[in-house]
Amino acid sequence: MTLAKFGKETALIVLDVQKAIDDPKWASKNNPGYVEKIVDLLTAFRAAKLPVIHIRHDEPNPASTYHKDGPGNALKPEVAPLPGEPVIAKNVNCAFIGTDLEKHLCDQGITRLVFTGVVIHNSMDASIRVAHCLGFDVILPVDTTTAIDVLDAKGVRHEAQTVFDLFAAVLASEYCVLSSSKDVISALA
Repeated sequence: MTLAKFGKETALIVLDVQKAIDDPKWASKNNPGYVEKIVDLLTAFRAAKLPVIHIRHDEPNPASTYHKDGPGNALKPEVAPLPGEPVIAKNVNCAFIGTDLEKHLCDQGITRLVFTGVVIHNSMDASIRVAHCLGFDVILPVDTTTAIDVLDAKGVRHEAQTVFDLFAAVLASEYCVLSSSKDVISALA
């Protein structure tokens, strides 16, 4: 896929890439190289001097691996923000609810968002859908996100790759353009 050239109107969103995702409960992840692809995008966005925004999930539930005071709350070192890169804390799955993300984007003239992070069937899905509904153009490089196995209400386990493929298809049907990190990097001005 060829994307139009990106400029200052485009921001990279790094969503919930925290130490929590390395807990054994998240071990069924598909797409094991997703963090390296996020690092590639971070490097390219920084070199192009384009905006990078980090979203950190501060979960209030102490049982969560993402608990705001727990060891899993820290951003993974590979994607740590540089000075000047905002870190916006959220405490629900959507990055726009209860945060100043929308205001920050609008104040900066950002109209296009490249979403990366975890997991496609939770925070990524919720945030991408809301971003679209707010009028942002959204791109999802599918090699920069992941899914885990999901157990449904009937006790049936759906494998991570199946969950991933289904959510990517649904998001692409209306809410975003699917791409690869390589194509996004090629589109940076």
